Amino acid sequence: MVTTSPSDVSRSGKPERGASPPAPRQRRRRRVDPTARGIMPFVLPALLATGALVLVPIVYTLWLSITDRRPDGTNAGLLGFGNYREMLATPEFWNSLRVTIFLFVVCLLVETLLGLVLGYVMSLDVPGRRIFQGMMLIPAITASVAVGLLWLLIMDPTLGAANQILGAVGIDPVIWLGDPSIAPWSIALVDIWQWTPFMALIISAGIRALPEEPFEAAAIDGASAWRTAWHIGLPLLRPVLTVAILLRTVDLVRFFDTVYIMTQGGPVNATNTLNVYGYRAAFIDQAPSYAAALQITLLVLVIGIAGLFTWLRSREAK
Repeated sequence: MVTTSPSDVSRSGKPERGASPPAPRQRRRRRVDPTARGIMPFVLPALLATGALVLVPIVYTLWLSITDRRPDGTNAGLLGFGNYREMLATPEFWNSLRVTIFLFVVCLLVETLLGLVLGYVMSLDVPGRRIFQGMMLIPAITASVAVGLLWLLIMDPTLGAANQILGAVGIDPVIWLGDPSIAPWSIALVDIWQWTPFMALIISAGIRALPEEPFEAAAIDGASAWRTAWHIGLPLLRPVLTVAILLRTVDLVRFFDTVYIMTQGGPVNATNTLNVYGYRAAFIDQAPSYAAALQITLLVLVIGIAGLFTWLRSREAK
């Protein structure tokens, strides 16, 4: 290897014959600000359109909730918090809030527990795993209206498959959607059937992304499978569980389509959620301002619960 010495360089600054060329200088890559290339003018219209689609309906609903809008379209003026005071004094509102919280707690708890079990099964490297995952996702990708109609036929008291199966094993028929004490559980059963695979898919992806080193260390220390799952698996999986629970929370609090298709809030308001109650107040009772107050209350409830889960997730990330 020939090196370049000061004598190998001519007075003109060029290396003489037989001298190796100097090493090329490495160019540092500069970070380019996206706005410097003119990207922001293309993104700004989409941001403005999205903001308008979100903010305009909220502002209009908020304005409608403090006015006295008549069914004929006329407005009798501002009521302030009159609709909200009427709402808080109405027993039906508290019943709908109780039904909403009941469905939220039962569905979220069962879907999370079953999602953990199915997610673990779906994370195993066994033959046919992808086919099993595809079949499990069929309920989640099916329209909720179709799911409601399907289960409405299954739970029919005379011709439904559910009572026929019970009769085959010697159990008396059940009035699934006509008994006020059973109807909320029937609605919860339908939601659990439809959305547990969604939870399982997210949890399965989280399990497959967990690092292997903590589990190998636990196995070397002789920890049992239960202690390993409880003290290592669940803490590592907590951020994924928080995201899955947050997604289901937002959807469960505004529960509407399946309930309205199957029971329309009955029997005797046993399945009358806040969303169904607001819909009936607006389009059946012809009280748009009162219905707007209900929807603003539902919006505040969703934001409050979602904000709580987001705060818990931010604390875990620190």
